[in-house]
Amino acid sequence: MATDLTMLVPGALLFGAFLLKLPALHRNRGDALLRCVCVLLLLASMVFLLGMIPVIAAVNRIVGVPNAAAPLVYAVLSAFCGTCIILVIIWRGGVTERTRRATWACSLAYGAVCVALFVLFALGDAPVERLRDLDTYYATTPFIREMIVLYLLAHTTAAVVMTVLCWRWSRRVSGVLRVGLVLIVVGYVLNTGYDAAKFTAIGARWAGRDLDYLSTHVARPFASASALLIAVGFVLPLVTERVVIEWRTAVRHRHLKPLADLLATAGAAGAARASIGPLAALQLRLTQREAAIHDGLITLRPYFDARIHREVLARALAVGHTPERALAAADAAMIAAADDARDADPDGTAAHRDDADWRDGGGSGAGGAPPLLPAVGADGLVRTSLALDRCPVVREALVHEAGRRRAAMSESGNP
Repeated sequence: MATDLTMLVPGALLFGAFLLKLPALHRNRGDALLRCVCVLLLLASMVFLLGMIPVIAAVNRIVGVPNAAAPLVYAVLSAFCGTCIILVIIWRGGVTERTRRATWACSLAYGAVCVALFVLFALGDAPVERLRDLDTYYATTPFIREMIVLYLLAHTTAAVVMTVLCWRWSRRVSGVLRVGLVLIVVGYVLNTGYDAAKFTAIGARWAGRDLDYLSTHVARPFASASALLIAVGFVLPLVTERVVIEWRTAVRHRHLKPLADLLATAGAAGAARASIGPLAALQLRLTQREAAIHDGLITLRPYFDARIHREVLARALAVGHTPERALAAADAAMIAAADDARDADPDGTAAHRDDADWRDGGGSGAGGAPPLLPAVGADGLVRTSLALDRCPVVREALVHEAGRRRAAMSESGNP
């Protein structure tokens, strides 16, 4: 019972991971890497579940042929090995013509192995059901012997190839990817232990000796541990990468909120807001927020004031800001001042002035535009938004500009 639990628990967990990946696969059907991950998770779970003694007995009973589960289990294990190689090829080299040829060659090779396993079983004679020691019991039986050797050779080949590929790759990378590759290497080293135990026990049978315990008691734990380590090694970097992407998207979305709120409050970006629900994908909401900001900046463009930009830039540099932070502060102050200027221009007089006027710095109302628009790249928008929310230089400049505007209005006699 304990042995069955050691197979059932990881098998159920891997199958659960496969089910969790299915929605992503449905949304991204053309993603070869994701498709390969799903296949690997499914096959890894089947390796565990089909390897349980009650399941083996049930398959034999349902099919009605003694030991019919043997070629099925061997074929699933071989397919898992082939999928691992294919996944590393795509993972490391991307989807190119070269990787397509390599994955097709691997698929054909391991597909042929799977077909040959069933053919050899059909040609052989295995009338006595053996749930635990089929490999050694039929080690000298024609065709069944070849079936056993074939699956072990395919398994050993995959173990050697994967160990070499992943070890070489792990020495050139770092972080979670390296951890995942090391887990895969350890898993395949354990796989070679499984193969060594099996080959030794079978070789002993050929030599007329009995070392069956190596096959029945030593090899099985190697197989269980290796399959789990290999599956985790593949999934860990991919899941972590996705979590990091989602986290960065969430942080960028949150950091852009001050700038988006400023433009939306002024009514400059209202038209850019699409009707999406609160449960929409975070990336979609980020794209919508960035589009709204860009539209708002276009609306405020006639009100940008080069003088404010120069003054805040000089002030930020004087108090010790880096050039990057100083430019973000200047952009933020200029945008906020332009927003106030637009509120003070309900008729949109400044918005209709000639482009040449404000481009040359001679426009009315806003005092001329800067020679450059605010930084509108993704990182530039984030820095500008953070400066708008946190930079004291920006707040001081806006207070000073508000006082200057009030003084100008008093001098002109406006209320």
